[in-house]
Amino acid sequence: MPAETPVVAITGPVKRLKTAWWATSLLVRLHGLKARYVTAANPNISGNIRGVILCGGNDIEPEHYGMTGDAGADYDPERDRLEMDVARRALQANIPILGICRGSQLLNIVQGGSLYQDIRPLRKVTPNRNSILPIKWVDFDESARLVDVYGRHTIKINSLHNQAIDKIAEPLTAVGWDADGFIQAFENTSALFQVGVQWHPEYLLLSSLHRRLFTAFCDVVKQTDSLLYRL
Repeated sequence: MPAETPVVAITGPVKRLKTAWWATSLLVRLHGLKARYVTAANPNISGNIRGVILCGGNDIEPEHYGMTGDAGADYDPERDRLEMDVARRALQANIPILGICRGSQLLNIVQGGSLYQDIRPLRKVTPNRNSILPIKWVDFDESARLVDVYGRHTIKINSLHNQAIDKIAEPLTAVGWDADGFIQAFENTSALFQVGVQWHPEYLLLSSLHRRLFTAFCDVVKQTDSLLYRL
């Protein structure tokens, strides 16, 4: 019998628009893999899941990194709990993980890192205006895996975030920064594939340059023998 097609678990919200899911799942399927939408309402992580993409969305409750939140903030505690469980399982199984925006922040938090809760007053050079189109530049460390992925040391990215990584978790290495010095990308060089990016490459799916990150991720998924969850 032919080998079963690997599945990528893509996390997201229950109630908000699913634009990130549509774009990300399309990119995964274009690389010959299956995609499964995993949410707090549909937490199915059984089966042939060999990669995880943690997508963007609401701010993560600050209690998870030792701070106090805003009482009026739009948090999603059920999603936080579900995605932290998925992230920890993926880390334990050493399967490929890609964190996007909120997802990169969550991946940092579950390994002991923390966040700036609001970087808007701290920005000096980069704009506070959100844009799904490229609006600022990220500079990569010359040794970064992402330099090999993109074939260059600097790329132009979009920006939809008002939070950013403060303390980087010990297993991770910051490898990309914007002009204000905020971390835009990190890697774990001891893992098969563990990358977090602060921008939204899925919204730039028409760009061959920005599709390269998904190509790199999916190529490793295809070579992975481990599963996210074993009964």
